[in-house]
Amino acid sequence: MNPGLVLAVAAGGALGAVLRFLTTVVLAGREQPPGPVVIVNVVGSLVSGVAIGAIEDPVVLLVVVTGFCGGLTTFSTLSVETVQLVMDGRAKRAAGGMLVNLVAGTLAVALGTILGGILGALPGEAC
Repeated sequence: MNPGLVLAVAAGGALGAVLRFLTTVVLAGREQPPGPVVIVNVVGSLVSGVAIGAIEDPVVLLVVVTGFCGGLTTFSTLSVETVQLVMDGRAKRAAGGMLVNLVAGTLAVALGTILGGILGALPGEAC
């Protein structure tokens, strides 16, 4: 195990987690759950897709996808908020949030992979 790689992935994860926290703080009061979590999950999925399509270096890919996007996105918070919404009698919102997260996240990875492939194919632009 390469200690430098572990630190790089950890740094990427920390950056992603801070961005998720800031997104939640900025959207507090404007968006109700699961809105902010869906936003960070879809953005993280898009970034993951772009990285997968554009980045050839496996180390950089680990830092971006496993580190940064892993820190940015959160399945556990989505799950907790879904249960809380159900317990508050808002089952439709809970189900809608899960559905939007799953569909939009999957489509974002697909779109990101296509965009990343285009970016990676540009002369001199591959990472």
